[in-house]
Amino acid sequence: MNKTNASVTSPKGHIYIGLPTVDAHIYPRGGLDILSREEVARLRDASTGMSDLLRRCALAVLTSGSHSDDPRAAQELYPHFDIHVLQQDRGIRIELANAPAMAFVDGVIIRGVAELLFAVVRDLAYTAIELAPEFAADLETSAGVTDAVFRLLRNARLLQPAEPNLVVCWGGHSINRDEYEYTKHVGYQLGLRGLDICTGCGPGAMKGPMKGANIAHAKQRRRHTRYIGITEPGIIAAESPNPIVNHLVIMPDIEKRLEAFVRMGHGIIVFPGGVGTAEEILYLLGLLLREENAQLPFPLVFTGPTASAPYFEQIDQFIRLTLGEAAASRYEIIIDDPDQVARQMVAGIKKVRDYRIAHKDSFYFNWALDIPFDFQQPFVPTHEAMATLDLHQGRKAHALAADLRRAFSGIVAGNVKEEGLRRVEQFGPYRIHGNPAMMQALDALLRAFVKQRRMKIAGEYRPCYEIVA
Repeated sequence: MNKTNASVTSPKGHIYIGLPTVDAHIYPRGGLDILSREEVARLRDASTGMSDLLRRCALAVLTSGSHSDDPRAAQELYPHFDIHVLQQDRGIRIELANAPAMAFVDGVIIRGVAELLFAVVRDLAYTAIELAPEFAADLETSAGVTDAVFRLLRNARLLQPAEPNLVVCWGGHSINRDEYEYTKHVGYQLGLRGLDICTGCGPGAMKGPMKGANIAHAKQRRRHTRYIGITEPGIIAAESPNPIVNHLVIMPDIEKRLEAFVRMGHGIIVFPGGVGTAEEILYLLGLLLREENAQLPFPLVFTGPTASAPYFEQIDQFIRLTLGEAAASRYEIIIDDPDQVARQMVAGIKKVRDYRIAHKDSFYFNWALDIPFDFQQPFVPTHEAMATLDLHQGRKAHALAADLRRAFSGIVAGNVKEEGLRRVEQFGPYRIHGNPAMMQALDALLRAFVKQRRMKIAGEYRPCYEIVA
């Protein structure tokens, strides 16, 4: 774990909208503590050029543990918050103005919050420097994008040459209490078996497995544990990192975030969720259905408590209707059995280990997984782009999965991303066209998500989409 040292100068009790705030400056350690003058200058310049993005992401981690999934809520609560990255001969200094007091204890920033804040500066500045427009040509090939993902993860110190033990857990931020408790039980069983957890870093099904594993790791006296959160700028404001995350990385866009999950993870568990979870499932199945990945072991388990069985039945039916039986053969559904889920994952990861040894692939980054450039190109969910998605039968399954993934990605944007919210407010709901049978199944799935309150944590959900057969 990176060490941090945070000190507060001239703490003030400002009050805005009834909420206390603090002025502070902090000095990063670990990855940002030993820098040349040129490196510090580049970090400062990069942060200056993306001040609004830096401010939004920093505010998200300073309000870690928030129960809101409205990306604009924190900005409205703390309208005078600001952050600056300043240059000093001994490194950089981060200055906070009118920061949420909830991130501080007795005038000192909480250590875990400080670490997440340093990760925000590190990743956004690295992206601005290393993936700047002048290097756009490097991202015009599949190998170039994968190399960029690798470098971002390496810069965040997430790639460790150790035995395979990283389980990626996908699931919704808006789940009910029984489902949340179940994710903790599964995380606990994984932790007892020495497995680490990687999630999207937010609340709900992203927090539960980490919390369960944390208790199990304490029982097993494991000192070096990893609770990795992988997010991106459009999501972090709506799904602020939960307090258990001890390694955070902010990828530039959703496509690189998804690639980071499947390149780093040794197995994936899917808990109940909404459109974001469906997007993740379709992305992975689209890859596993490619002939190039047919022989690649990749344990994939769908699981939840007994009451969630109908949810997975509907997901399973949708996958079989759209992508076929070959897609369904790539996952196993286990209901209400955390022990079996953990045992299944351990057995699957052993196969992954044996395969990578046999094929001389690394344990810490799945180079052998073939990800075509079409899966890596950022999808901007404009109304035109959503309306022209090719959602018809007769296409190759992996190609159809890619467009279905984009449809769900657009709905995610319309639900929780600030830019997507603005588009829907300005132009109305997205219109999604396709094969009548497929659209009927998609509409039924989305209606179920709404009825089960999987679209939004609080408030009445207003659909950002319209299904057109």
